[in-house]
Amino acid sequence: MRVATACGAVALAALAGCGGGHRADIRYRVAGHEQAAIPGPPGAPLLVLLHSHGADPGGFISNELVAALRRLGPRAPSVVIPDGGRDGYWHDRRSGRWGTYVVQRVIPAAVRRLHADPQRVAIGGISMGGFGALDAARNEPHRFCAVGGHSAALWRTGAETPQGAFDDAEDFARNDVLHLPFRYRGPLWIDVGKDDPFRSADVEFARTHGARLHVWPGGHHWSYWNAHWDDYLRFYVSSCR
Repeated sequence: MRVATACGAVALAALAGCGGGHRADIRYRVAGHEQAAIPGPPGAPLLVLLHSHGADPGGFISNELVAALRRLGPRAPSVVIPDGGRDGYWHDRRSGRWGTYVVQRVIPAAVRRLHADPQRVAIGGISMGGFGALDAARNEPHRFCAVGGHSAALWRTGAETPQGAFDDAEDFARNDVLHLPFRYRGPLWIDVGKDDPFRSADVEFARTHGARLHVWPGGHHWSYWNAHWDDYLRFYVSSCR
């Protein structure tokens, strides 16, 4: 695989730089898809972050995420952000086996390349990625040391879903995170903004499954998520100690 160190990336240039001892992101490809990663110390937990609708791995790395990782110092996890397509919705479907690709391809490759601890893998995501993280935990209930849904895109019925989120009614029924059995029993986090359209469904999921629930001021946008990277990372690190 080709590896490129993106020291010139805007998000990192402002806070991390390219000198020795500073965190810089790397890019590589897995199964033909770009991955963006921020290495932590050798043996650190691996945090898989699934991006939102319309995003891409590199664009997901914000100044706020990098700053929050730096504040953790030697306790920081290694982070990998895979490419899930602009509207793949992180589940196995006609456009690709996105869920299988994360578990069987992305995670093993990131563990090797980032020298992360294979026994301490957390998964989380924002919006579309939050749905994907919960769906991954539903399908692989013993794989993750922590799971987080940040403004997770959850719907009560297939009729509520936007075009492209699922192939058809049967695809939605196979991945109905809100109503299908959820056997994951590890640390589970849900947060959502008070003005987020997914608030009701996210709160229902959290209360049904005993998640740590946070409803904070804000809506479904980056100003809300960027304000909470410290909260998110502390959850993953403390859960995967």
